[in-house]
Amino acid sequence: MDFITTLTFLGAIFIFMATPGPGVLAVVSRALSSGFLHAFFMSIGMVFGDIVFLLLAIFGLSVIASTYSTIFAIIKILGGIYLIYLGFRVYMSKTSHFNTGTIKSKNFINDFISGLFITLGNPKVIAFYIGFLPTFVNLSKLTYKDTCLVVSLVLSTLLTILVSYAYFASKAKIAIKKPKIQNILNKTSGGIMMLIGGLLILKQ
Repeated sequence: MDFITTLTFLGAIFIFMATPGPGVLAVVSRALSSGFLHAFFMSIGMVFGDIVFLLLAIFGLSVIASTYSTIFAIIKILGGIYLIYLGFRVYMSKTSHFNTGTIKSKNFINDFISGLFITLGNPKVIAFYIGFLPTFVNLSKLTYKDTCLVVSLVLSTLLTILVSYAYFASKAKIAIKKPKIQNILNKTSGGIMMLIGGLLILKQ
């Protein structure tokens, strides 16, 4: 990949990924309900899932998305159920002056898994990469160096965007001190997470 192609690819990736979608909403909701670290590990899970799909697209394994459609469907349902459960916990959480609605668990593995489910539960992600990559690179002639570059660009861009959303959302939570406002925030963010989980289950 030459410099112009790389720059164009980076810009296109940034614009697409910066557009708020279910993943961004899930990260923001997690940051609002439980703080930056929980949202950060959820972001890591999402990025990991994206990289898995990206590599499958690069190496021409798109057939997996159709051959193992049942597996993807199961992953999608499990991910949706988990997000509904997580959203319900946030929705029902009690409020206090500063630590309003924060789920006290430090098990960040659960956040990573939920983020991973959001991506792996949506096989359309691999369809996006399969349709998007050929616009900028010839996958049949992609070198090892090019592959590392593409993966690095996607990883760094997606992680930067998601972490930025998580950071600013967590700062917004800290700035809101009134329990009444925080309770509304918990109901809203919990409701959004449950909605995303439901859409993940129902989306074909």
